[in-house]
Amino acid sequence: MADLRIEDLTIEYSQGDYVVRPIDSLEVEAADGELAILLGPSGSGKTTLLSCLAGILTPTSGRIKVGDVDVTALHGAALAHYRRDTVGIVFQAFNLIRSLNARENVMAPLRLAGVPARQARRRAEELLSLVGLEDRMDHKPKALSGGQQQRVAIARALVHDPPLLLADEPTAHLDYVQVEDILRIVSNLASPGRLVLIATHDERLVPLADSTIDLAPKPPADQEPPSGLRLEAGDILFTIGAPSDFVYMVNEGEVELVRPRPDGTDEVVHCSGPGEYFGELGPLLGLPRSATARARMAAVVTGYGARDFKRLVKPARMRVPPRSASPQAT
Repeated sequence: MADLRIEDLTIEYSQGDYVVRPIDSLEVEAADGELAILLGPSGSGKTTLLSCLAGILTPTSGRIKVGDVDVTALHGAALAHYRRDTVGIVFQAFNLIRSLNARENVMAPLRLAGVPARQARRRAEELLSLVGLEDRMDHKPKALSGGQQQRVAIARALVHDPPLLLADEPTAHLDYVQVEDILRIVSNLASPGRLVLIATHDERLVPLADSTIDLAPKPPADQEPPSGLRLEAGDILFTIGAPSDFVYMVNEGEVELVRPRPDGTDEVVHCSGPGEYFGELGPLLGLPRSATARARMAAVVTGYGARDFKRLVKPARMRVPPRSASPQAT
């Protein structure tokens, strides 16, 4: 059985001189035989989460269970065994070996696992036929279309008949005809004994799914933007990684945006004073907060929804002056 259970999972890592927490206290369940869609915009932690499910990365805290196996507790030979026999990965960029033909690309992980050449060849041909490439087995990647290369990658991910199949944006580089073929193959692979998890930012895939895991944090739908919200020095308005609700305008005082450094200190990335706004990209792009907003001194702020904010700033946007006009100071 390939039931998936994720409990209180947090993933945090250093990115240059600041700390990123793409996953914070995540709780997820998906059942054996399901096709589950992992949704979220770029930067929401989809690939990072897949890497933890594959046993490639170790989360900061929490637990991942696939069937009866606690993935987060595995080490050494047990972890290597899990990676080889329990999970198959379909990469966004195919990751095929250019010098090998389709058959040899699928045979490669089998040969590395010590499977005899004749048995590996038979298994590769069986899987390539499964994905409709029985007439392309001798072709190298450069002679295959993007959709055909992705089919080879799917066949390769299935060589050990894994109960968990992970696909990272498997349709990202394909046209709509190829997308349809790949999705048909992947959805058919979700059956008793195998859970298929597709990471994507494309919500059009949702109708195909048995369950959906949305990593894009969302504020309460009925929340009203605050007007004249008073903050004392040191008060936190929102924290890094939190759902992006409103864009804020400073009426009085100052609000600073800070990011945690790996050494535990904070880096001030911006400070907004009266008449200035901050936190606009999260609500406009559907991204979580990229910094913590903290009152540098006593302050008063007003929140705006994304649509109201765009109406507010549109008249003030910089216009390119006519060629005959002289530049003005800003």
